[in-house]
Amino acid sequence: MSPARSAFRLADLDVRYPFACTAFLQQQDGRGNRGTDKAGDGVGPLHGVNMNRLDPAFATAVESADAIFGRRISATELLNFTLRRVDLHNPRINAIIWQFREQAMARARQADEMLANGKTWGPLHGVPVTIKEAFAYQDSPNTWGLPPLKDVKSPRTALAVERLESAGAIVIGKTNVPVMLGDYQTYNPIYGTTNNPWDVTRTPGGSTGGGAAALAAGLGCLTLGSDLAGSIRIPAHFCGVYGHKPTLALVSTDGHQPGPWDGSPGVLMDLAVAGPLARSARDLALALYAIGGPNGDGAKAWNWRMPPPRQKRLKGFRIGYVIDDELAPVASDIGALCENVLASLSRVGAKMERGWP
Repeated sequence: MSPARSAFRLADLDVRYPFACTAFLQQQDGRGNRGTDKAGDGVGPLHGVNMNRLDPAFATAVESADAIFGRRISATELLNFTLRRVDLHNPRINAIIWQFREQAMARARQADEMLANGKTWGPLHGVPVTIKEAFAYQDSPNTWGLPPLKDVKSPRTALAVERLESAGAIVIGKTNVPVMLGDYQTYNPIYGTTNNPWDVTRTPGGSTGGGAAALAAGLGCLTLGSDLAGSIRIPAHFCGVYGHKPTLALVSTDGHQPGPWDGSPGVLMDLAVAGPLARSARDLALALYAIGGPNGDGAKAWNWRMPPPRQKRLKGFRIGYVIDDELAPVASDIGALCENVLASLSRVGAKMERGWP
């Protein structure tokens, strides 16, 4: 794990991430305020989340972690359930193209043993996740779809993946990508085509198409992707999941490269970032907390904290929008849906501003 990354602390979770898993917080400080939030503003960890009934196939990462911390499911049970779904559904969609079953099972057993002894890795303790094939992961290839790299394995794990694991996540596999991450679909000559789980005759988008398809099919609770010109946002849209493109350099891209990574600093590409995809906005915030922030010498120069939201009601927001453009005309049925959403936002008091900035 990254030596520059400090351990998770309750104070950090309270201040930097108000939606952290409730049971994790309780375990750390013994509070009995389950289902409440400090500010009383309805944005606490359980607001709008049913923690009593868990659907292990499509539960969010926060719900899954809470169930593990609350001993309603073990990390091993959740992983076994997830791997059975991989066996059942992945052959048709081809989302996960490299699996880490043995080490994932070993890590799940370790997670359960730690919890039994009152210890945790962090707020994603025991939660199964996937990562984009573009990220280095020790003893596996990161080919970017290039055949010459098919059998070349990386000796190191990318920093963003290390941070997910430091937060307690269990990496179950790598997800498919187009060649050089450069397409709106997901196909390469090594691993073939990934299909959209909603309709296997259609694409899940790209370039994080494998990750978005895995999430939509219930194959893991989170996935780590990357985005320059829509590679997180487009697959999230095509597959009906959540995706976030963070600010440039907020999440380290060290180890996000074709071919083996030896630990050398990554090269910043203009607008290219690493970021999460998930099944809820809360999960995106938790994942971003886990993977964000400076690394190495950069940690001596600056730090990063997620502040509380500036507004808590829609009427406090100013919303800019563009409903159509000559370069990307919007289909009439989609345009009507967008207009309805914008009208709803306006009715509740949001300040609407049409046009480019």
